[in-house]
Amino acid sequence: MGIIERKERDKQEMRLKILETAQQIFIEEGFEKASIRAIADRIEYSPATIYLYFKDKNELFFSVHEMGFEKLILEMTIAIEGITDPIEELRARGFAYMKFAFQNPEMYDLMFIQNAPMESIKESSVWTCGHQCFELLCQTIQKCIDQNYIRFDDIYIASMSIWSFMHGLVSLKIRNRFQKFGEAHVNELMKSSVEQMIAIISK
Repeated sequence: MGIIERKERDKQEMRLKILETAQQIFIEEGFEKASIRAIADRIEYSPATIYLYFKDKNELFFSVHEMGFEKLILEMTIAIEGITDPIEELRARGFAYMKFAFQNPEMYDLMFIQNAPMESIKESSVWTCGHQCFELLCQTIQKCIDQNYIRFDDIYIASMSIWSFMHGLVSLKIRNRFQKFGEAHVNELMKSSVEQMIAIISK
């Protein structure tokens, strides 16, 4: 490995180290209380080092989101592989979304529940995977509409409605609001809820 390649590898390793450390601090402290200095202290570097990689705390926060969305997109890509029926694809996306949330509850909380400076996204170059994730859902919805499978004409209204349903369901689960029902019952309840949602929107 040459000097240039080694420097690039070291740079990527440092960036990942910053992101993983930032993720833990954002989870522990929340966005408002977390600071660049706290992240720098955790990795035993100066704050100036972090600013070599990220413009500010907002960009760092949304770059952590990007890691989560990359995992979510991969989960969904695997789930819908080989599926040609749009309704089945929608169902698979729904269950993949739940799987991601339950396997990564802290990351899901960071991405979708914790307070975040969403107004800064318009000026940010990050969060592209976040937009891509929503657009992939819209594409599936469009296929359902094109084949006259669902009771929607507007892909964005349909996508927001379905996403809101799924988000509410998984948020209640990862925040332990279903504890009194028992784990086995909750799992069946959630699966049935997704099936009922699909039945309601289907023609």
